[in-house]
Amino acid sequence: MDYKKAGVDIEAGYKSVELMKDAVKATFRPEVLGGIGGFSGAFSLSKIKEMEDPVLLSGTDGCGTKVKLAFIMDKHDTIGIDAVAMCVNDVACAGGEPLFFLDYIACGKNYPEKIATIVSGVAEGCKQSECALIGGETAEHPGLMPADEYDLAGFSVGVVEKKDLITGENIKPGDVLIGIASSGVHSNGFSLVRSVFTITEESLNTYYDSLGTTLGEALLAPTKIYVKTMKSIKNSGVRVKGCSHITGGGFYENIPRMLPDGVRAVVKKDSYKVPPIFDMLQKDGDIDEQMMYNTFNMGLGMVLAVDPADVDKTLEAIKAAGEEGYIVGSVEAGEKGVTLC
Repeated sequence: MDYKKAGVDIEAGYKSVELMKDAVKATFRPEVLGGIGGFSGAFSLSKIKEMEDPVLLSGTDGCGTKVKLAFIMDKHDTIGIDAVAMCVNDVACAGGEPLFFLDYIACGKNYPEKIATIVSGVAEGCKQSECALIGGETAEHPGLMPADEYDLAGFSVGVVEKKDLITGENIKPGDVLIGIASSGVHSNGFSLVRSVFTITEESLNTYYDSLGTTLGEALLAPTKIYVKTMKSIKNSGVRVKGCSHITGGGFYENIPRMLPDGVRAVVKKDSYKVPPIFDMLQKDGDIDEQMMYNTFNMGLGMVLAVDPADVDKTLEAIKAAGEEGYIVGSVEAGEKGVTLC
């Protein structure tokens, strides 16, 4: 008996690392020290030492059951973008710059080419957010997971000047809410998605005119990364008062997280066009509208609170970053929460 016969292929692990090296190196920033394969990732703090009052930020998350679609479609090159996005968007939500990222892949069996493809997506997400991929782990779990399945998660560490932290504490009645478009379902609510649609290779490869693509391509579209957009807004001179990353819990859970006591967010549902994938979900699943807004991002990946005087500059900065922004509502006095109308 040996480890390979027990289900763990050490040589496959070595091959995975070799196959992913180029993709990982492409994410390196000047602060990255050492190469690939050490016991820890090293990142120089020389630039941070030059900051006035640096605050470290961190975010950790995974892709949830969205990975099930990747299994069925045998498409693994974008799911890593989702893992990175879910973490770095949380860092950006606080006004921070993501510095580095580490991933964790648990799999039933290590297929080196598949693992390398997954990591290529992680690397792409890191490049989109200008964040270095400085380490990770691939763990084979024979007997615990089916051989052809995996789970993917990770975490990011970022930094921000304390004076630039986005805390929401100064949000007041009269402030304007600006939404930034999502790419679709992102990485939340897929347990409900999989209950609504028949998740088979045939159904996922079915083209729909209303979507302009196949169902699988619409659902597997990678989560938007908003790091450069938030940086564009900051560089325009706008001080974002509050920021909500619309993830699990949709509007009802996430928007109030940025609000101080005594104010309420009022969002106008007709202020932007809801992507057709959500219309299809609601109709096919006979889902109550409140549940839709309590589960999905409904087309808005970020919601910001800004001073009325900064609205035009914010929208221009969002557009300059290649994204689409909308005035979606306002802040009113009242019990902390959100009203959709």
